[in-house]
Amino acid sequence: MKKMNLPKVGMITFSDPREHEYKVLYEEKTAARMKQAVEYFADYDMELYTFDQAARSPQEIDRQTKELMQKGVEVFIANIPCWTWPNGVVRGVLNMGLPTVLMSNDDPSTHGTVGLLGSGGALNQIGYRHLRIQQDFTDVHPNLFDTKLMPYIRAAAAVRKLQGQVFGFIGGRSLGIDTGSFDPMQWKKQFKIDSDHVDHEEIIRRAEAVDPERIEKAFKWLVESVGAVKYDEKLTEERLKYQVACYLATKDIIAERHLDFGAIKCMPDLTNFRAPQCISTALLNGGYDGDGEFEPFPISCEADADGALSMEILKLVSGGMPTMFADVSHIGYAEKLIYLPNCGSMCTYYAGRSCDGCRNMKNIELRRANRPSGGAVTFTVPSAGAMTMARLCRVDGAYQMFIIETEFVEPSKEILDAFVKARGVHQLPVAFMKADFDIEKFVDVFNSNHISGVAGNYKQELIDLCGILGIEPVVIG
Repeated sequence: MKKMNLPKVGMITFSDPREHEYKVLYEEKTAARMKQAVEYFADYDMELYTFDQAARSPQEIDRQTKELMQKGVEVFIANIPCWTWPNGVVRGVLNMGLPTVLMSNDDPSTHGTVGLLGSGGALNQIGYRHLRIQQDFTDVHPNLFDTKLMPYIRAAAAVRKLQGQVFGFIGGRSLGIDTGSFDPMQWKKQFKIDSDHVDHEEIIRRAEAVDPERIEKAFKWLVESVGAVKYDEKLTEERLKYQVACYLATKDIIAERHLDFGAIKCMPDLTNFRAPQCISTALLNGGYDGDGEFEPFPISCEADADGALSMEILKLVSGGMPTMFADVSHIGYAEKLIYLPNCGSMCTYYAGRSCDGCRNMKNIELRRANRPSGGAVTFTVPSAGAMTMARLCRVDGAYQMFIIETEFVEPSKEILDAFVKARGVHQLPVAFMKADFDIEKFVDVFNSNHISGVAGNYKQELIDLCGILGIEPVVIG
């Protein structure tokens, strides 16, 4: 899928404020490396804001930092191609107040190392955490820009994007799942995220008032897009249309209350007496419906707030990719697989991992929900491919993040048939996660019955994000 929300990076180049030394020793080298940096970063997924001249005086540092802040940059690069006075770099960093990278080179003619270490040491003296990159713009050295710089930039931008977001908490704690609960004031303090509690009844009220023509259009697109609809006495056209109406109502709530991500209780209230919200969560997480593409809206089931926040973080570090949410349901010790079904919804993107949403939808069957109110679940076995799984958990009130770089695999017919037989009538969408790590240790330490994921490899981004936010990273495998 097309990535969105690229990191906004501001870069200032610092150099020696002394006129004689600058003109004789550093001006030419500084200008050349400023140009190299801009040209090199043009190939990376970022929006880079920088300047044509080096900042050499307090007045120029203040001018450039003010302009970058007005641009809304999320990460700051202090480019130190040659010797500069460290207090000037510290001034710029403090003006910005952002996650910061100090960048220099190892060319003996530039004296850049001296400027890098002097500036980094000064920042550490005042307790300002930062990342240091020392590398020329050349392929001769290991590419620290790909392995070290960009993961940090993506992580830092994600932290910044979280600030000011609004979380939609629809319903309340579901099925006694304490690990899905959250402290809204802790979120406000640690992540700078606001929360908005929405009652289930708001979905019901709005669903009953949705324009019938709008429901009919969305229903027609849905049944024509999926691979099959397995109607029976529990999954009727009427029930499915009601689920579609609930989806449209939820979209309206998200738009009107300016929500950025969410969690919905659903069980047992709606599954017993109204309808499961599986259509809503599958489509919102997927990022496309009958009206076309939209920015994926991470939303967890069973009112799992920490699961939803894990999804939002995964979305941000991946540049806007759709995320998924599942139960850690069964451990296949012999086959080294962890079975990850969802209570009835699976993000539509993972049915095919195609940029063409309609191709993904063809791999989905709408099957009966084994809940008192009937309705549909989005049945699929997610496509094989690289995954980063993550979960925010709390231990004695302090957050930790479990991080697993793994892959989804296609199970053998024997494994799938055995699982289907064991589940009986309660068939749900399920992913099969490769577990080439110490499974017993995972069971010993993992602190939730739910897990979130995104396609691709983002372990380093999550480790960096944890460092910025003061969270303990727990890397599995």
